[in-house]
Amino acid sequence: MQSAAIRRKFLDYFTAAPRSHREVPSSSLVPADDPSLLFTNAGMVQFKRVFQGLERRDYSRAVTCQKCVRAGGKHNDLEQVGHTARHHTFFEMLGNFSFGDYFKRKAIAYAWEWVTSDAWLGISPDRIYITVHHADDEARGLWREVAGVQDERIFGLGDEDNFWHGRDGPGGALLGDPRRCPGEAANGAREAEARPGRVRAPERGGRAVGDLESGVHAV
Repeated sequence: MQSAAIRRKFLDYFTAAPRSHREVPSSSLVPADDPSLLFTNAGMVQFKRVFQGLERRDYSRAVTCQKCVRAGGKHNDLEQVGHTARHHTFFEMLGNFSFGDYFKRKAIAYAWEWVTSDAWLGISPDRIYITVHHADDEARGLWREVAGVQDERIFGLGDEDNFWHGRDGPGGALLGDPRRCPGEAANGAREAEARPGRVRAPERGGRAVGDLESGVHAV
């Protein structure tokens, strides 16, 4: 599947009823009203004032395909370019956002349906692994309850790898293994769980485990 098809499927999934997100165009790579950033480095940048309670929109759900650059600062991928198969300086970030509407339960349900349903990406569940913040028992429980993910496929990571400092708090991700040996992804995730800190998603033989991240932001 080509990247353009994946992009369109993501936007179509979240704009369709009953999810009914507003499709919001990508903002500029150079933020017009944010002196704290040289470049837009995440999809949530154009919604920062909404999350801070300083601005209100006429919609409570949004979906975007945001152009991003990460070449310095906290989210600096520049030093990793060329050393891994998944780090880039320029990329497009697909994101769905809720402004006081839904939270973890629906975010998890939406992410799981979009990734695994045959109508959308159709990735086999046996290739999917989940990370949560090691102290986020609620998220771990919801992955079991809502998506039916077994405990052996859910891994808790420490603050350095699974915590967005500030208002965002704990995060989580779906890790999709593109290879024919899903056990390798599990082994890498167990290594990360055993050594919380600067351990990243596993990479084997020059091929990366795909990171399909589903973040939840609360207002």
